[in-house]
Amino acid sequence: MTRRALVALAAILPLHGAAAGELREGGKLVLTGGVSSVEGAAGGGLATWALIAGEETNAGVGGSVHATYIALPDFDLTSYGGAIGFRNRIELSYAHQSFDTRDAGAALGIGRGFTFAQDVFGAKLRLIGDAVYDQDRVIPQISVGMQHKRADKGAIIAAVGGKESRGTDFYIAATKVILSKSLVLNTTLRFTKANQLGLLGFGGDRRNKYRPEFEGSAGVLLTRKLLVGVEYRTKPDNLRFAEENDAYDLFAAWSLTRHVALTAAYVDLGDIAMVKRQHGAFLSIQGSF
Repeated sequence: MTRRALVALAAILPLHGAAAGELREGGKLVLTGGVSSVEGAAGGGLATWALIAGEETNAGVGGSVHATYIALPDFDLTSYGGAIGFRNRIELSYAHQSFDTRDAGAALGIGRGFTFAQDVFGAKLRLIGDAVYDQDRVIPQISVGMQHKRADKGAIIAAVGGKESRGTDFYIAATKVILSKSLVLNTTLRFTKANQLGLLGFGGDRRNKYRPEFEGSAGVLLTRKLLVGVEYRTKPDNLRFAEENDAYDLFAAWSLTRHVALTAAYVDLGDIAMVKRQHGAFLSIQGSF
């Protein structure tokens, strides 16, 4: 679909009548670039999407920075980082994650307030399709990518049965924005050995091989500045000492301005390291250009 045709479409859609004014040369429609995932790549809070970070299309270079905080009953997870998108084709991202065990650390025998951390270096390549501009095509935007993760507590990871403190995830993602229905849909297939996203290392004493895991997202644009939806993410269960559960969230992403977005969610990460029912609040702020 041409830019002129998209502007005409945006002008007649009930929820996007004002969207034409948000479309500038080289820019995307508000909220159609996703937000920053907890691992730094463009997507939802838990899931990585096929979208490329930043506000630019193939006319230039864009990017984003984020800060995320997840408050659980017994743990806290923080993430900060950024991503840069080149001509809506290539994305490079980085995130630093810190997992505070608070009082649970003492119960687990590692000390109150013990913190696990890891760095996540990502790269993503858009193969085909455009989630927004291809409104007259069924095919979604499809991207492939990788995330190399380096956890910092190698000795503890080995003690609980983890095989490595470093590992690399590979994924293929498909994202479709259906403007006529105000829908945003995504499916990602991730090949990974990561334990608790990699914070507890990679592979384990139960299994040590790559497994395909699913990440799904569905959102509805209630207005041109408010996206609400749900995500679900499966995870491998590699360690004998503690079962690892799937995760999901119910989220709302609000575009405060064209360049600033706030995401709030209820997130459920299941049981973590034998500590039951870890569900709570997810809050993230993103700046983009």
